[in-house]
Formats: sequence, structure tokens, C-alpha cells
Amino acid sequence: MGRIAFVFSGQGDQFSGMGKELYENYIWAKKIFDACDEIRPNTSRQCFEGTEEELKETKNTQPCLFAMELAAANVLVERGIKPYAVAGFSLGEVVACAFSGIVDWETGFRLVCRRGELMQEAAEKQDTSMVAVVKLDNEIVKGICAKYSAVYPVNFNCPGQVSVAGLTSQMADFSADVKAAGGRALPIKVKGGFHSPFMNEAAALFAKELSKVQFNQGNAVLYSNKTAKPYTNGTVDLLSSQICNPVLWEELIRNMIAEGIDTFIEIGPGKTLTNMIKKISNEVNVYSVFDLDTVLSEVAEC
Repeated sequence: MGRIAFVFSGQGDQFSGMGKELYENYIWAKKIFDACDEIRPNTSRQCFEGTEEELKETKNTQPCLFAMELAAANVLVERGIKPYAVAGFSLGEVVACAFSGIVDWETGFRLVCRRGELMQEAAEKQDTSMVAVVKLDNEIVKGICAKYSAVYPVNFNCPGQVSVAGLTSQMADFSADVKAAGGRALPIKVKGGFHSPFMNEAAALFAKELSKVQFNQGNAVLYSNKTAKPYTNGTVDLLSSQICNPVLWEELIRNMIAEGIDTFIEIGPGKTLTNMIKKISNEVNVYSVFDLDTVLSEVAEC
């Protein structure tokens, strides 16, 4: 086994009950959830008992995922699994920053709470939504988007899959055009048109929040959604502008593989990133912390 990377997931896989088993069985996880509750009361309750509708609210989704993901990552470290590099999809990049020590995790949690609030406020100003377009090349998806005044390709996930954000009023016609071109447009469980110009104001306001923060030298190589390359400097810009710019996930993963990473562990409540990475390369090992026992038995013992 070569280098290991932790990849932290974004919104979409959240579910009621996520992290509860970690909380009940691992001291580190309990400490993190309890501390998050001190900063933002009810975070654990929302993770463990929240309704689907409650967890879809961006202001709730982001802090809940942060708590669950940071807890899971620290359980792995406690069991001897340490990554050479980290990355995160959308909000997962903030978790990756906190996990890697670029910011302390309490600061990271406060930032992600504010990020979720700002993005929800921006989303509520216009009726927007997102779909995942599958079975079409990126350039075809870009061409279909160009036919509409407010539909944007935003997340380049893996071969044959691009997430698109747009005005809900235009998405039905857009989806019909996707179907006519031989693809499918699958709704994403989020409330808003993220990583698009709809988020420009949220990005600008988040930059002001980030400008107040002291950033440190991290203890793992951190990759950026916006550039698909490792952070060097410009943390405020990279973390804020990724809110209103596309996530270059496929390119990011290919760059990580080129740097010798051959084992990826998805840190999150599902397997979305796991499935994406398997489509990007069949020559790497991919695990999901959702299958914690498998990760501990197959990776920790290597």
C-alpha cells in the first residue's frame, strides 16, 4: 500500500442517525460531538434524530456533516490510520482544513456553521436546485447548459457525471434536453444552486469571515476544489471562492493519484465519493468509513 488520502464528503448523503454508532462506541467521537453541541446546541440531536427535511436545510446539513466526519476521521487516526493527503467535496474541504490542522477544529466548526447560514440565505433569495447529469460527456453537458440563461455546470465529478445548478423554473426543460441527448438528470438532495453565480454574495461574505482567522501549516497535503491542486497560499480565496465556482473533483483525484496516492478513504455518511473515485480509476483502493469495520480490518492492519 502506498500513500493514503482521506476525502471528506459534501451534502447529499446525510441521513437521520448518522454518527450515532460512532458516538456510542468511540471516546474520540463522543468528545467531538459533545464539543460541537457546546458551540451549536442540538447538533448531535439533528445528526441522530433529525428528520430528512431538517437535515436538508443547508444551515443544518453542513455543521452536522462536519461533526460526523471529523469524529469518524479521528476514530481512524486513533486506530493508526493516518493520511498523507486530504481533500473534501464542497463543505468537506472545510472539514479537511480542520482535520489537517490548517485551522483548529473549533474554528473550523464555527466557520462551517456560518458557511451553511450564508449559503442558505443566498439560496432562499432565488428558487434554485441541482441535478446530477449522467451518461453524457462534459462538453455535451456544457453545451446544453449554454442554452439557458441561469443553468450552470458546477461539479465535474467523474467520467460521465456532472452536477448542474440552475433556476428551478428552467430545470425541467434542461432535464428534458438532457434526456433527448441520451443522458439522465437526477435530483440532488440539496436546497440551492451551489458552486454557481447564485452563491457570489455568500462567497464574498464568507471571505470576510475567513479574513479574521489565523491559518496554520497543516500536517497533511490539502487539495483545493477550485484548482484541483494542493494549497500553497491564498487560503481565504480558495475556501471562499469555491462556494461560487465549480468543484474540479475528477481532476483533483487524478492529481492525487499522480502523486502516489493509491488508497482513498471516504469520510462521510455514504459512498458518493467512493463511487466517483472508482469510476475515475480502477487501479486504486477505495473505502468508505460508512463500512468502518472493513476499513479497520483491511487498512489498519496493512
